Amino acid sequence: MSRSVRKTKIFGITTAETEKQDKRRWNRTFRKVSKKLIRLENDAPTKIHGVTNVWDGAKDGKQYYRGATKKDMRK
Repeated sequence: MSRSVRKTKIFGITTAETEKQDKRRWNRTFRKVSKKLIRLENDAPTKIHGVTNVWDGAKDGKQYYRGATKKDMRK
């Protein structure tokens, strides 16, 4: 991958490598709430955003970095 470079100057705001554990926790919570609501014969949520807050994860999002150097743009 010697020629692999970013096309845009968008970088993640994080020190975490992965969000795998957060995603597992969110999906488990979603399934638990959905099963409970179905048992109570209520409408179950259709999206995970209705049950959990995705901004609680290890990765906080992304931002545009205007002053990125060529070294920053390498993958």
